[in-house]
Amino acid sequence: MHAPRLSPRILALALAASTTVRAAPVLAPVFGDHAVLQVEKPVPVWGQADPGEHLVIAFAGQSVAATAGPDGRWSAVLSALAAGGAGGDLSVTGKATVVSHDVVAGEVWLCAGGSGMSEPLGGGPAHGDEASAARFPQVRAFVSAPAARSGGAPSGWILCSPQTVRGFPSVGYAFARSLHTRLGSAVGIVVAAVAASPIESWMAPAPGTPEGALFAERIDPLLPLAARGVVWYQGEGDLARTPGYGGRFTALIRGWRTRLGQGELPFLWVQLASFGRATGAGERGPALREGQAQALSLPAAGQAVAIDMGAVGDARPRDDQEIGRRLALIAKAQVYGLSVDYSGPVPKGFEPEGGSLKVEFAHAGDGLTAAGKPLQSFEVAGQDRVFHPATAAIRGSAVVVQSPAVRQPIAVRYAWHDGPEANLFNGAGLPAAPFRSDSW
Repeated sequence: MHAPRLSPRILALALAASTTVRAAPVLAPVFGDHAVLQVEKPVPVWGQADPGEHLVIAFAGQSVAATAGPDGRWSAVLSALAAGGAGGDLSVTGKATVVSHDVVAGEVWLCAGGSGMSEPLGGGPAHGDEASAARFPQVRAFVSAPAARSGGAPSGWILCSPQTVRGFPSVGYAFARSLHTRLGSAVGIVVAAVAASPIESWMAPAPGTPEGALFAERIDPLLPLAARGVVWYQGEGDLARTPGYGGRFTALIRGWRTRLGQGELPFLWVQLASFGRATGAGERGPALREGQAQALSLPAAGQAVAIDMGAVGDARPRDDQEIGRRLALIAKAQVYGLSVDYSGPVPKGFEPEGGSLKVEFAHAGDGLTAAGKPLQSFEVAGQDRVFHPATAAIRGSAVVVQSPAVRQPIAVRYAWHDGPEANLFNGAGLPAAPFRSDSW
């Protein structure tokens, strides 16, 4: 007798059932070839396997066991890794063995946000020169899926070279390169960024806050990633609704720290650059920048100022390399304890002086400078709370501000417009952020 023939439907069901049994365990994509694992803290590693499968994960002389759960997910934690050393194999052995090659221990930074962080290095003469010199195989990038929609690099870790660097986010590359050349260690950036995305889409679920769609799509698959910190560049997508941005941003930082589970993880960001023209009517930039600066009240927080770098009609400055450098200065000083200038002038006191106001500054460095011009974008107000353009003069680590229209100034503002001409710097060439002494 001939064996009964299976119908196409039964055959399809049988084939589908057979695919539920994996031939080999799977590592999460962020642990693929050329991955960077964070040093000096426990490193969670995870992936998928057959439910109940027993596994051994090995790296750098360590072996740890794991068992896949009912949903097939498994996880294990490597003990803190030492810095340095050549790349090695990260292996997972169960019913079969899978291996990721050239995995290194170094510094991992999660780089996230909007167009400021999603913009690739791209073309143009300046970027062309930058790309031709980009021979840093210990600087690596991983773009969180779905890479095709993000417009970034293909899935998987990529090593920095003249051929691949255009797939790196421009700011993230400059940040990572600056850290690598100073620290001498491998630096990996894990990129999760979408142009024009509003801050709510990145919110972690917390005290009644729903999970943002982009957090679910781009961040959740990375958890619980061991990282040194977060670099954030976003805000242009929220200019149409600046009220409450400060509260949302502070909540985002707290929520991410909770979900990442590594305490007060350093969180650095870029303050929105100058854009448009200083019209004095219907301007949104000052409120959003002030909301960003409010988050400096949190521990382990740092802000790179870009108010001097904008252009009319474009909230995204073109000099991404300088922005990345300023972020790296903050990381070097606040995270790695290096002795570098990392902040522009910061007002620390306001004092009436006759018909003027004197503003004292911290982080004045070797002295304040106006970049070869008279100081711009200062305003003062009296009891009537009406601000008038003011003249300003540098006096040591202070600036003295006055206006013939205000006999007794009681409040001062600097660069408090969408597109101010901001030219107050310290001797290290770092700009002062917009500020105001009033709360009107």
